Amino acid sequence: MASPIKQVQVTFDCAEPRRVARFWCEALGYVPPPSPEGFDSWDDYEQTLPEEQRGAWAVAQDPTGAGPRLYFQRVPESKVAKNRVHLDVRVVTGLVGEERLAVLASESARLEALGAKRVRLMLADEENESCLVMQDVEGNEFCLD
Repeated sequence: MASPIKQVQVTFDCAEPRRVARFWCEALGYVPPPSPEGFDSWDDYEQTLPEEQRGAWAVAQDPTGAGPRLYFQRVPESKVAKNRVHLDVRVVTGLVGEERLAVLASESARLEALGAKRVRLMLADEENESCLVMQDVEGNEFCLD
């Protein structure tokens, strides 16, 4: 029997949902969803919420609808350990060797300018091609692959 699940959403716990959502929108070419009906912007909508709910969450979505929706929720605790789940940002699919490394370097520079941090380059071995481990603006690990 086929699964009824057709889409997934990836949820990030974070301290500043809007900041992290802005990073991922820039990194992936995603966009925020349209503001709620009757409001010119999300800022206008949030002004109608109680103070403690303002800025409590944010969303980034693929404008084509092909990629997963990313949801960012404010939590009180800070990140203390490595992620158990991470995103692989596929920028060098099909490339190998020096060409792959050059694209990884270029893309990591673009993401670092947005606030990401380069953690380590994992060079190709017998089983895997090279990839680059990075962190977003709040330290969530992801791989450029």
